Amino acid sequence: MSRKAEVYHNKVLAGYLEKTLAGTYIFRYHPDYFADPEAPAISLSFPKHQLEYQSPTLFPFFFGLLSEGVNKQTQCRLLKIDEHDHFSLLLRTAGADTIGAITVKTIDE
Repeated sequence: MSRKAEVYHNKVLAGYLEKTLAGTYIFRYHPDYFADPEAPAISLSFPKHQLEYQSPTLFPFFFGLLSEGVNKQTQCRLLKIDEHDHFSLLLRTAGADTIGAITVKTIDE
């Protein structure tokens, strides 16, 4: 089963991030967010267009939302997450109090 998350820009649903069973990462804008001419792209690396973005690794933009060093080690130990499981760490830590306008929230299926 793939794992999915909602991506918010300033508390507005901007799109979806998914890790497929094959390990591919996919980001796509929500249709309403895409259609809003006032809604900005979530980053320069994700210009607004209707196609989905795909990557064999977690996109650098989302990787940049993760803690580093001792903070990352502490989070992984407390949350019982492997330090190399960046997607799980993102889903568990980027739902609130992130630096900047982006938050990521797990979609429970």
